[in-house]
Amino acid sequence: MPGPSPGLRRALLGLWAALGLGLLGLSAVAQEPFWADLQPRVALVERGGSLWLNCSTNCPRPERGGLETSLRRNGTQRGLRWLARQLVDIREPETQPVCFFRCARRTLQARGLIRTFQRPDRVELVPLPAWQPVGENFTLSCRVPGAGPRASLTLTLLRGAQELIRRSFAGEPPRARGAVLTATVLARREDHGANFSCRAELDLRPHGLGLFENISAPRELRTFALSPDAPRLAAPRLLEVGSERPVSCALDGLFPAWEAGVYLALGDQRLSPDVTLEGDALMATATATASAEQEGARQLVCSVTLGGESRETRENMTVYSFPAPLLTLSEPSVPEGKMVTVTCAAGARALVTLDGVPAAFPGQPAQLQVNATEDDDRRSFFCDATLEVDGETLSKNDSAELRVLYAPRLDDSDCPRSWTWPEGPEQTLRCEARGNPAPSVHCARTDGGAVLALGLLGPVTRALAGTYRCTAANAQGEAVKDVTLTVEYAPALDSVGCPERITWLEGTEASLSCVAHGVPPPNVSCVRSGEARVIEGLLHVAREHAGTYRCEATNARGSAAKNVAVTVEYGPSFEELGCPSNWTWVEGAGRLFSCEVDGKPQPQVECVGSGGSSEGVLLPLAPPDSSPRAPSIPSHLAPGIYICNATNRHGSRVKTVAVSSESAPQMDESTCPSHQTWLEGTEAEALACAARGRPSPQVRCSREGAPRPQRLRVSREDAGTYRCLATNAHGTDARTVTVGVEYRPVVAELAASPPGGVRPGGNFTLTCRAEAWPPAQISWRAPPGALNIGLSSNNSTLSVAGALGSHGGEYECAATNAHGRHARRITVRVAGKWQLGAGRGSCRGRDLRLGARDPSLPPAQSPQTSLKGARGEARGALTGGAVDGGLGWEAEGADSLRRRDPPGLGQLWEGTVNWGAVLPGGGVIQFTLHCVSMEKGGWRGSKVSGWGVGTPN
Repeated sequence: MPGPSPGLRRALLGLWAALGLGLLGLSAVAQEPFWADLQPRVALVERGGSLWLNCSTNCPRPERGGLETSLRRNGTQRGLRWLARQLVDIREPETQPVCFFRCARRTLQARGLIRTFQRPDRVELVPLPAWQPVGENFTLSCRVPGAGPRASLTLTLLRGAQELIRRSFAGEPPRARGAVLTATVLARREDHGANFSCRAELDLRPHGLGLFENISAPRELRTFALSPDAPRLAAPRLLEVGSERPVSCALDGLFPAWEAGVYLALGDQRLSPDVTLEGDALMATATATASAEQEGARQLVCSVTLGGESRETRENMTVYSFPAPLLTLSEPSVPEGKMVTVTCAAGARALVTLDGVPAAFPGQPAQLQVNATEDDDRRSFFCDATLEVDGETLSKNDSAELRVLYAPRLDDSDCPRSWTWPEGPEQTLRCEARGNPAPSVHCARTDGGAVLALGLLGPVTRALAGTYRCTAANAQGEAVKDVTLTVEYAPALDSVGCPERITWLEGTEASLSCVAHGVPPPNVSCVRSGEARVIEGLLHVAREHAGTYRCEATNARGSAAKNVAVTVEYGPSFEELGCPSNWTWVEGAGRLFSCEVDGKPQPQVECVGSGGSSEGVLLPLAPPDSSPRAPSIPSHLAPGIYICNATNRHGSRVKTVAVSSESAPQMDESTCPSHQTWLEGTEAEALACAARGRPSPQVRCSREGAPRPQRLRVSREDAGTYRCLATNAHGTDARTVTVGVEYRPVVAELAASPPGGVRPGGNFTLTCRAEAWPPAQISWRAPPGALNIGLSSNNSTLSVAGALGSHGGEYECAATNAHGRHARRITVRVAGKWQLGAGRGSCRGRDLRLGARDPSLPPAQSPQTSLKGARGEARGALTGGAVDGGLGWEAEGADSLRRRDPPGLGQLWEGTVNWGAVLPGGGVIQFTLHCVSMEKGGWRGSKVSGWGVGTPN
């Protein structure tokens, strides 16, 4: 036979619980009233689901019993005082089953309540309008048919992920199902293209079930705004056959403008517009072309459609035909003195005018007779035609030019006899002749030399100057004329007539003169820069004559100026300021001896040692300017006497110089170590720092930040960073020194957690903190027999999990480094009370299970035990938690159970059993058990309870 279903199993467990409660109070059964019970009393089942109901009573011998309900049944199981029945396909929103038993001529009843729920499987959002005007309201309606109970439903209307309206139907009747949520929403521009949806939530979590959600399919909203104004139509009132004219149609206040449709047509001809958008404005442009078949009055139509609405504008346009007039000459080109006929004609309805003279009437041509002369050459004739269309006068015109042929003419106004041009700028050389056909003009030197390039833009040069014969010729004859060309140019000062540099020797005689070239001949004068006096005649040369002179040449075409540098040379000479007799060289200063000598050209200087360690040594000299070939800075220089000799091409001079050597302070690791160590408690001392240098530097050291106080012994407070500064006349050198102070170890802290002791089976931690430098090594000493001890990675923490009596006692922490050892001790006490949890099993059987635990520990860390047998000697084991080893158990009062036989309840035993447990460390746990056992008709039930206290070792 298959085992009971889960629902039946829950029902049976409820029955056992009821029986257990009854057993605890069987001594008063006869005095309590009888009752019937239905489990579950209140149930919530998904529509179409199933449920097991358990109907029971405490009546010892019920006559009959049952379960009344209108729901379908699938199976029934029963006992003497209980009945379990499965209800299936539960669809009613609410039913009330009744459990009843007949006991001692009374009817016992228990009434239940079963409600069904249905998930929101269908969530529907009513379709939205195809287009919704901006600024007007529209309705959102959401339907959730069948879902319930309605009181647990919440509906939310959404715009995208934004909640618009949320409504809960709490308070609705329990039988109510399904829900509808309707809202009025104002359409906005930003709603265009937005998705709207509805979310349904059935919250059954207060009933022990979950939260059931569903959401409708999204619906897109399209909003629009259309201006009430008509489109603006821009187009010509008149359109000529065969011509193309632009037309445009514009409308503002459109949204979304890109969704708008545009219809543009001329009469029956639909145009193809190009539509451009700018914000909410629309502009449609097209080209209108008229054919002869469309001649007459036509309508131009523009219609803009958006959101199912349209705005339209119509304009009248007249299509007309107007051919251009025709102007003709009897001969377009005639010799001088011949007659020419000019004719102007147009269409039948047009009135023509020839050179301002109108024809007699529309459609009649106009004529003119002309006797051709030189003045008529390139004469233009104009023919105008006018036509009236729809009250507007239109005009067109035509023109023609007459050519008269005649011989060349060279006038002075077009070809002057004398030309004067400046040299340099580009000129167009013109010698023009009148005549038709246009004469060719040729100008060449009378001696057969250069030819002028007439009519071309080109530079004027001196080579063009001279007399030329110009000849003009065409098919009607020729003309001849002589012309003279003069080229003028500004003065020029070249290096031959006026050199840029002149050298004079001090004490001699010299003069300054410059020759210039130019047309007309220039006048030349020279003055010294910064002075106004003109230099003339011979000069007795002195150094003050050296300098820059400006020479200027002037004529009618301009002027030219040139700077002439005059150099006065002389022999060498020494000055004490430029080349001192005594000089000190400072090592590392990057300076060379500077010996400046006056002389032109610049003298060459050389200083050589004379006697002692400097004998024959060449003294490096600083260059007179920033020369890239300056000598390298020496790392060592021999002091002594040096002879300096200066020479140029005009003579030489000698000077004696005494040189001495010194150096700036310098400290390094050898004279001032960067890391120094002191020992706390020793005699205070100064930093070991010295410096090299000449003269001997003075060294001072100070601590950075707070100054070091004066004390006789070294303290750890003296540790830190010190700055040592060495100084002499040539500079300073600084060095940073780090001072470390080492000291003996001290155990600053030794603490237990928890403080004051630990219960058996509990955990404790000892923490040891030491102060020392270099850092101390930590070691521990534990009580004898203390096992299972854990240490941290640096030994600073000792931990014990599941404390035994052997873990109680004195612990020592010791800290050791190179300068000594220090230790501290702490005592740990392991003591506490144990409790015995309620046991379960058979008082009179062969198996009784009990649990003992430490109330200060979580159940998972408490020791557990199992006892076999209910009488006599029993052995067990206490496992887990903090206590290991066997337990000795003894039973007392094993026969103290007493039997009673209450009417109708079978055999009942009740009594007290005393138990004792001996712990491995010598401690004792004592407790008392209370046992109740009942037997009837082969059925047996027992309940064991009790508590115990004890003190471990």
